Amino acid sequence: MPSRHLGRLGLVVHPVRDTVEQALLVQAWAREHGKEVVGLRTDAARLPGSVALVGVEEFAATVDAVVSLGGDGTMLGALRLLVGRAVPVLGVNLGHLGFLVELEPRELPGALERIAAGDFTVEPHLCLRTELRTGTEHREAVAFNDIALARTPGRGTVTAALSVADQRIGYLRCDAIVLATPTGSTAYSYAAGGPVVSPGADALLVTPVAPMSGIGRPIVLGVDEPVRLELLEKSGPPVVEVDGIAAGELPPGSVIELRVERDAGHVIRLDSAGHGRRARVKLSLLDLPLLPEEMLELVPEELRPSETTRSR
Repeated sequence: MPSRHLGRLGLVVHPVRDTVEQALLVQAWAREHGKEVVGLRTDAARLPGSVALVGVEEFAATVDAVVSLGGDGTMLGALRLLVGRAVPVLGVNLGHLGFLVELEPRELPGALERIAAGDFTVEPHLCLRTELRTGTEHREAVAFNDIALARTPGRGTVTAALSVADQRIGYLRCDAIVLATPTGSTAYSYAAGGPVVSPGADALLVTPVAPMSGIGRPIVLGVDEPVRLELLEKSGPPVVEVDGIAAGELPPGSVIELRVERDAGHVIRLDSAGHGRRARVKLSLLDLPLLPEEMLELVPEELRPSETTRSR
């Protein structure tokens, strides 16, 4: 890839974890190379005071690349901020497993050098653009992993009619309905028994969670097929989750219309093959009947991380 102009580098940080150390490292590199670093005003508490703070609109419109400091959730938030702009995002893992993020913090300085030199590839990602309509109320949502309609405890199952490309397919009655991209196939949909789909595939998953009647198995659709879900009158009021973030309830009668947008997000890959291998190992770990701390017992004591490292 040709050398990329990096006049302004953006930082998106984890909403809880301490990210100051890594942010200072990025800023030091930028200062040495004559670059500017900006962060969001809403992230001020987790950024060094020397980082320039801007609003969401200015951030999205002016950054040339973004470094995401956190886990997959932080990375998804960065992609949503930049949806539709060809701005590459580098993920630095400060979380746990991390399927989207590629780097560990110690690898960050070398990664920045490679990005400035254009020595990386870009992995394009689909997004889901969703319209939620309730009577005269209309709102929109964008997700890179999934949109889920999740049952509110004690208020009935989620019951919805499903139409694809204006053709009625059937209905779903279940605890939740997950609409997932290939990237999101290893998240909520996978936990509900859905298939793993390659990030390079053009597909949309519809996965019922704990189905009671109607459509009982995951459906794989083409990305050019618009999807419509209508909550039937006997449905409970589900909570809408956008990439795992609650976005309010929907009453019966509401309509969810969804379309897939190609090439909506751009993820920086420095070693695509290595990242793919690690992702497959991480996916296999999800199915082991052991907690992470129990798995440490399988590692020789001299190779185990220190208590300080584990607590970060």
